[in-house]
Amino acid sequence: MNKKDIIIGLIIALFLAGMIAMFASPWPDGLEKVAEDKGFIERSEVSPVLPAPIPDYAWPGVKNEKLATSLAGIAGTLFIFFITYGISSLIKKR
Repeated sequence: MNKKDIIIGLIIALFLAGMIAMFASPWPDGLEKVAEDKGFIERSEVSPVLPAPIPDYAWPGVKNEKLATSLAGIAGTLFIFFITYGISSLIKKR
């Protein structure tokens, strides 16, 4: 795979992350809903080892909720891209 393909793939992923994130449901997912219904949701409320960089998928300081969620999706996509690109570069050198 050449660099052009990687860049095109990254652009598509960023576009999708930014656009689709705006349509994320504010309602709990299936597992969270069952935990609420069965009364054991509070067991999942533990202190995290590391604080979330973008809590609740909302970019801190951005008032527009859809824009904040979109920015969080883009930031997460870039973060994962650079992590995996770096690891693959290290593996390729070996």
